[in-house]
Amino acid sequence: MTVTLGRTTADPHVPPPPARLSLTPGAAPCLLDGAWWPRSRDLGRELPALLERLERRWGRIARVTVQPAFWSALPREVPVAAHAVRVGRFAAGRDRYKLLLLSPAGRWDLLIVPPETGPAAAGRLLSAASLPGGLLTAGELMDDERAAADVDRPGAGEESWESEGGAPPAPAGRPATARGR
Repeated sequence: MTVTLGRTTADPHVPPPPARLSLTPGAAPCLLDGAWWPRSRDLGRELPALLERLERRWGRIARVTVQPAFWSALPREVPVAAHAVRVGRFAAGRDRYKLLLLSPAGRWDLLIVPPETGPAAAGRLLSAASLPGGLLTAGELMDDERAAADVDRPGAGEESWESEGGAPPAPAGRPATARGR
């Protein structure tokens, strides 16, 4: 994997499209403050539009921290309005679907919906991450969405039925046994 450091790939003459964003209303304590659905994995190109929108609500953002493995290009800083926002990296193993924003006014955590996510799944994730009082991490929301996508896949229930010999699933915590033995 190649990580680009330093300059961003954003063209300063072309304004970025508006950020696809959903934020938690109010100030109820929760694990996530919302979700962001970037259009690509180029953080230097995607981040300015997000930061411009968030700074209108939360004030000047000083630092952003992400998991480098998620992004194809990772700048050291990103220009926003009249200042630059530093970009930091989570240690390996930290939640790859999380974006941490820091400012003098506070800290905010956003779920990053992968850009290749379809509109229906992205809509569910944007909504789930912005529920007041939410208790799921970014990784848990993504795991739940993947599990739901497997269940919603045509024929998934039929495949499960056939692979288990036509028996209904065993109750949680109990091993499946063959009937009639």
